[in-house]
Amino acid sequence: MVQLGSLRQLTLGSFVLALIPLIALLWQSQSDLAKVGQMTTLETRYVVDVVGDMQRLDGAVVDLERSIRQYAVIRTEKVATLSDNALDQFAVAADNLCQALSVQRTCERLSEQLGDLSDYRIIEDQLLLNAYLANVSRSVSQLRDDVELAISERVKVQQDDLNAMQAKQAWSTAMLVSVSLLLILLGSQLIVNPVNKLKQIIRIVAHQQGDLPPLSRQAPRELIDVEKDLHWLYDRLGQLEHIRTALLRHAAHELKTPLASIKEGCSLLSENVVGDLNDPQREILSLLSSSTQRLNTLIEKLLDYNLLLQQAQPDIVKTDAKKLVDACLGDYALALQEREVTVSVENSHIWADEELFRRILDNLVSNAVAHGAVGRPINVHIYLDNNFAILDVANRGKRIAKESVATLFEPFTRGAEPRNDNVIGTGLGLSIVADCARLMHGDVQVVDVDYADVCFRVTIPQQEK
Repeated sequence: MVQLGSLRQLTLGSFVLALIPLIALLWQSQSDLAKVGQMTTLETRYVVDVVGDMQRLDGAVVDLERSIRQYAVIRTEKVATLSDNALDQFAVAADNLCQALSVQRTCERLSEQLGDLSDYRIIEDQLLLNAYLANVSRSVSQLRDDVELAISERVKVQQDDLNAMQAKQAWSTAMLVSVSLLLILLGSQLIVNPVNKLKQIIRIVAHQQGDLPPLSRQAPRELIDVEKDLHWLYDRLGQLEHIRTALLRHAAHELKTPLASIKEGCSLLSENVVGDLNDPQREILSLLSSSTQRLNTLIEKLLDYNLLLQQAQPDIVKTDAKKLVDACLGDYALALQEREVTVSVENSHIWADEELFRRILDNLVSNAVAHGAVGRPINVHIYLDNNFAILDVANRGKRIAKESVATLFEPFTRGAEPRNDNVIGTGLGLSIVADCARLMHGDVQVVDVDYADVCFRVTIPQQEK
C-alpha cells in the first residue's frame, strides 16, 4: 500500500478536491447565466423588430388608404404619385414583417390584395375599391394577431428553456454538492480513522487490556509517527511492569526469611529460653514483636498485590455473597467488637470470582475499620440493579476530599488522615479493590449516600460464564 503524505498535504489535498465540484458548479452557473443573457437579448431584439415592423405596417396601411381615397376624389397625377409611394412603402413593410413571421398564407393573400389594389387608377366602382381596402385592412389585422401569437409562442419557448435550464442547474447542483460532500467525508475519514486507532491504542495502554493493533500502512506520516511512539511506550510500560512485578515478588520473598528469624527470636525471648527478662526488656520485646507483626502484614499485602497482578482471567461462578460477607466479618471480629455492622444482602447469589470478590470485601472492610469513626456503624449492602451486582461499603467519619478521589485508587497512594490503628499502610488496599473489580469487568467509585459520610460502591456485571 502507498503511504499517504503528511497531515498538511492530506488536509490541503482534501480541501482542493472538495473545491473541484464547486468550481465546476460555479463555471456551469456562469455558462447558463451567459446563455440566459444571450437568449434574452435575442428575444428582446426579435420582439422589438417585429413590433416595429407591425407599427410601420399600421402606419403604411393608413397612408395607403388615405392616398387612394384622395385619388378617387381628386384623380391628379400628384396624388397618384403619393398613392404609388404609399403602395411601395406598404409592400416593403409587409415584406419585412412576413420575413420575420412564418405566416405564408396570410402574406400570400396580402400580396394578392395589393396586386388588386395596384390597379386603383382604373377602378371606377367605389364599392369595389372599398372592398379592396377592407380586405387589406383585414389582412393587416390578421398579421397583428399573428405577431401577438408569435410573440406569445416565443415567450413560452423561452420560459420552457428557462425551466429546463433551472431543472438542469438544480440537478447539477445536487450532484456536484453531493460529490463535494463525499470527497469531504472521504478526506475526513482518512484523518479520523488513524486518530480513532490512536485513541484505541491509548485506551489499551491506559487499561493494559489486549494487544496493540499492527502499525498502520495508510495514514498521514505524523500520525504514523505518533502510533510508533505509542507502540514504543506500550513496550516500555510492559518492561517496567515486569520489573515492578519482579521487584515486588523478590522483595517480599527476601523479606520473609529475615522476618521469620526475627519472629522466631522474639518468640524464644518471650518464652525465657535464653533467660529471664526484666520489665524494660519485656517492654522492648513487646515493641519489637508488634513491629514484626506489622511488617509481616505489609509483606502479605505486597504478596497479595503481586499475585493480583499476575492473574489474567477471572473465574466467574455463581457465588454465595452472604457466605463471603460473613467469613470476612468473622476475620475482623476483634476489630469490629466496638462497631455495629449492618449487613443487607438482597441477592445472596451473584456471578463473580470468589477470590477477587473476597479480596474486595477484605480491603473495603479493612479501610472502613481503619478510617471510619470509632464506635460508629459500618454498612455492607449487596443488591442487583439493571443486571449489575452492587456492593456498597459505607462508614461514618471525615469525608474524602474531592481532589483526592482522582488518585484514591492508584497503587501506593495513602490518605493524609491518620488510621485508627496507627499503622502506616502500604497504599495498596483500594488499588487492589479497583484491580479486582476491573478483572471482573466492573469498577469502583466513591458515591454520596444519605446514611453515611463515605461510601465505596463496586459494580460487577452479571453474566454467566
